Amino acid sequence: MELAMIGLGRMGLNMCKRLLRDAHTVHAYDQAPAKTAEAVAAGTKSLPRLEDVTKLRAPRIVWVMVPAGGPTAEVIDRLAGSLAAGDLVIDGGNSYYKDSIEHHGRLKAHGIQFLDAGTSGGIWGLEVGYCLMIGGEKEAFQTAEPIFRTLAPNEGYSHVGGPGAGHFTKMVHNGIEYGLMQSYAEGFEILRASGFQLDLQQISHLWNQGSVVRSWLLELAERAFAQDPDLASLRGYVEDSGEGRWTVQEAIAQNVPAPVITLSLLTRIRSRQSELFQGKVLAALRAEFGGHAVKTTKKV
Repeated sequence: MELAMIGLGRMGLNMCKRLLRDAHTVHAYDQAPAKTAEAVAAGTKSLPRLEDVTKLRAPRIVWVMVPAGGPTAEVIDRLAGSLAAGDLVIDGGNSYYKDSIEHHGRLKAHGIQFLDAGTSGGIWGLEVGYCLMIGGEKEAFQTAEPIFRTLAPNEGYSHVGGPGAGHFTKMVHNGIEYGLMQSYAEGFEILRASGFQLDLQQISHLWNQGSVVRSWLLELAERAFAQDPDLASLRGYVEDSGEGRWTVQEAIAQNVPAPVITLSLLTRIRSRQSELFQGKVLAALRAEFGGHAVKTTKKV
């Protein structure tokens, strides 16, 4: 098939390369000309401007792979003014599902189709493929299915529901990911603190051999411990992409208890602070009501 890829970051460029392997024609655009040049060197055709998507044969397919929020909304707005009825826009970024529902409605008013494709695979997608959770009209999904088939591993893509369903599913997927990662992190810290001088790479490899906790994340942990057994080169500072927050918000809105995902998110936020004021308050209260010993900043 022929399509345009808008956004050539960590995933967009690799998606272009995977599509090229399967003989798709890819037109690439990024606001950084160097990125577009890199894509052209890999075999794509160049789009000097975003509006040049009109040069593709109609009906056109445009895959948007830019940061969620403002950048995605801006690209959608520009495409709405450039594309024609019958064209198709696919948002493969980490957009909030309610934004995707709005984007669907806005484009539909112009006769333009829209799919929200929750995409998992990260920097490994080029090699192993991308898991694709796709929302929108079934007809639009069927139109773009050859693209999904190339990008995904075997049985790694599915039409999960109507507009917004793809990004909703990916949002919950990422919330679950937070919980899994936090559980592994806590477990390995307990092992490290045990006093047994345990080899964490050895144990992560062992657990991947038939254990009920085996997973790709655990394989990545083994890889990380092999490169740096004590992870000494890393700070314990953990960002979040926003989807964990949205998952927690949705759980509250739907009255669904999600304590593990919620605490995993809060632990990431805690990792960005060297010392909490609330900890000082707790220490002060323990000292006041019980005369418990406290650690002070005063030099003795």
